[in-house]
Amino acid sequence: MASALVRRARGSPAAAAAALWAASRGFASVGSDIVSAAPGVSLQKARSWDEGVATKFSTTPLKDIFHGKKVVIFGLPGAYTGVCSQSHVPSYKNNVDKLKAKGIDSVICVAVNDPYVLNGWAEKLQAKDAIEFYGDLDGSFHKSLDLEIDLSAALLGRRSHRWSAFVDDGKIKAFNVEMAPSEFKVSGAEVILDQI
Repeated sequence: MASALVRRARGSPAAAAAALWAASRGFASVGSDIVSAAPGVSLQKARSWDEGVATKFSTTPLKDIFHGKKVVIFGLPGAYTGVCSQSHVPSYKNNVDKLKAKGIDSVICVAVNDPYVLNGWAEKLQAKDAIEFYGDLDGSFHKSLDLEIDLSAALLGRRSHRWSAFVDDGKIKAFNVEMAPSEFKVSGAEVILDQI
């Protein structure tokens, strides 16, 4: 598994090192089915409170997000936080046209936040038209993928590692996890573009 991750993390020594680190930690891996790895998990599409009420607080099953589609998904510790706001989301917003040109159907940001906070944040970043934002309210998606991290020292509680993946019809084709939530070396759009 580790050698497959390193092969997919072409382009930079940092990506290769992060791939080996991720493999040693037991994270989801290249070749895994992301839907099967998180059975029964649904995410909450970013929306206003009124939209939530109108949709009866509906959730989106993972199969509806991934099956039959080419998706680039990235996870981050939380809305309104430093690296997430200043680097991670902008890297995808600024490269969405390049990702779409490579056949990507959806670019998705997921965080352990409620969908209303994510909606406000996406609007503030002016990224809602380029990127689909989903909340993982209880962290079950990230727990299922072994991507949960305790960031209580930063007053954030249980959150997500910083990561990215290219998923084709539910199968993980490329997967990158930062070694620390404050790092931004392997999970940006520039890295995933080279892996598609």
